[in-house]
Amino acid sequence: MATVAVLNWDKKKVGELDLPAAVFEQPVKKELLHTVVRWQLACRRQGTAMTKTKGLVSGGGKKPFKQKGTGNARQGSSRSPLMPGGGTMFGPQPRDYSYSLPKKVRQAGLRAALSYLQAEGRLFVVEDMTAEGKTSELAKRLKGFGLTKAVLIDGEANESFTRASRNMPKFRYYSVDGLNVYDLLKYDNAVITRGSVERILSRCGVEK
Repeated sequence: MATVAVLNWDKKKVGELDLPAAVFEQPVKKELLHTVVRWQLACRRQGTAMTKTKGLVSGGGKKPFKQKGTGNARQGSSRSPLMPGGGTMFGPQPRDYSYSLPKKVRQAGLRAALSYLQAEGRLFVVEDMTAEGKTSELAKRLKGFGLTKAVLIDGEANESFTRASRNMPKFRYYSVDGLNVYDLLKYDNAVITRGSVERILSRCGVEK
């Protein structure tokens, strides 16, 4: 069990907190992180790519040229995949790319990502997350904290903090329900509140 400092937004220590080893000191398995990230990205795909087949392309009712005497291969429709402007053979069709991943694998991925950030010294615990609802004020606070990219995790999403962070492309703020491996790895740092730790343990399948 690691004991970490609880900071305020001036990055001054205001207390201490024990982070359970079952979540924050686990082996970092790259193949596990890869599996979870690949699943997340697959589930995000729209799957709306589509090309028109011979039956969907407009026109084509008339035989393009006579059967014999032209020297060309015989054609019955100008919409054939062999003709310019014709349909596409075996092109993409709308589909669902998502698939299921066992809950225990997803939980193990979260534990590995959090352990990785903790080992790298890129996981911070703050007392709380409140804001005035102004993006400029929050941006100044995060810059003073030394962050340029980060995931901000709160026990329950704060409306004013959500509004202030909404227009900041290098930061993601949400409650523990939105915690995910892809964002933890993408945004370099994670800032969690003292009150969110118990919910993070539950989300990772560990009872305190």
